[in-house]
Amino acid sequence: MSRVGRMPIAIPAGVSVDIQGSQVLVKGAKGQLVRSFDPDMQISLEGSQLVVRRPTDQRRHRALHGLTRALLNNMVLGVSQGFSRTLEIEGVGYRAEMQGNKLVLYVGYSHPVTFEPPAGISFSVDKGGRTIVVSGADKELVGEIAARIRRVRPPEPYKGKGIRYLNEQIRRKAGKAGKGGKGGKK
Repeated sequence: MSRVGRMPIAIPAGVSVDIQGSQVLVKGAKGQLVRSFDPDMQISLEGSQLVVRRPTDQRRHRALHGLTRALLNNMVLGVSQGFSRTLEIEGVGYRAEMQGNKLVLYVGYSHPVTFEPPAGISFSVDKGGRTIVVSGADKELVGEIAARIRRVRPPEPYKGKGIRYLNEQIRRKAGKAGKGGKGGKK
């Protein structure tokens, strides 16, 4: 039996779950999420807990068991607590700012880069313009939007300039070997 799949999901107060065949709708304070699951997986609401069962011990069903439970758990956590991803901007003159609900990045290009948040996602920028927080109820969408922002200017290995995740370790490289000024042409 799958260790992840067999654990029941506790449903906190203020969260409602509606199961219609293989489609599950979860509503909470942070919004609502809908997702379709494999019809072989048996999802049931038992008291204040969600339980996922698999029909057989086939390899496919074992794989889907833990996945289905993890996705359902992320839905319940998302509508009750929400998810967030923090990004840091490093570099001279690099900064971010909010214009209405849009995120505008100034990261060394000849033009500012603008991000419009999709439905259910919100951005916030600290006072110095060096930290961006992407938050929302859908964990997958929060991670995807944060990755798109990071992709605008990924951190480079020589000076570390760019957009990185909070506490991300950037592998640094040494610069040119002859930088000391002694090994030039004669």
